[in-house]
Amino acid sequence: MNIHHLSQENSIVNKFLAEIRDVSIQKDAMRFRRNIERIGEVLGYELSKKLNYTKIVATTPLGKKETTIPESDVVLCSILRAGLPLHQGILNYFDDAENAFISAYRHHPKNDENFEIVVEYFASPSIENKTLLLIDPMLATGKSLVAVLEGVLKHGTPKKIHIVSVIGSEEGVTYVKENFPKNTELWIAAIDKDLNDKGYIVPGLGDAGDLAFGTKM
Repeated sequence: MNIHHLSQENSIVNKFLAEIRDVSIQKDAMRFRRNIERIGEVLGYELSKKLNYTKIVATTPLGKKETTIPESDVVLCSILRAGLPLHQGILNYFDDAENAFISAYRHHPKNDENFEIVVEYFASPSIENKTLLLIDPMLATGKSLVAVLEGVLKHGTPKKIHIVSVIGSEEGVTYVKENFPKNTELWIAAIDKDLNDKGYIVPGLGDAGDLAFGTKM
């Protein structure tokens, strides 16, 4: 798996990361969502450099100009609900992409720290032989992404998979690398060192879904 770790270099994405991590700033849910969206725009721009392109001719009022544009075979697939702001940021740049949504959540059958990933809802166009972007802001243990991949592949086989995340853990990135196709591309803004005993990224930022949309029952 090829890993593109954006915060290893200085860029504006580091400002957005600092703000979504900051406990005082992240109390503003609208600002939190917008910063996730802006990170999605940056990740989408970087990702766009690796897509397949085709030549077109644009007609201007004064003549014609040959240029290249991405091939229109992209499907964006977000993990509900936390993935929605990140999805929107990527969609801002891939405005003609098809869209898919899948639910994945942690189920604690014994009400302790142990959990399993439950994948239920899936709404998608055909992904057969298309470029699939799997969108999940927090790559913690990596188990959600692997469970989602297993669920998605029941409905077709994409020709290429890109994973788009905001923050991941070293452990989660390793787990995904071991369980995804070798030619998968991971686009991630930051990779943190640790997971706590509840499987949350440290220092991370907390629960992205709760910060974006409010606490759940």
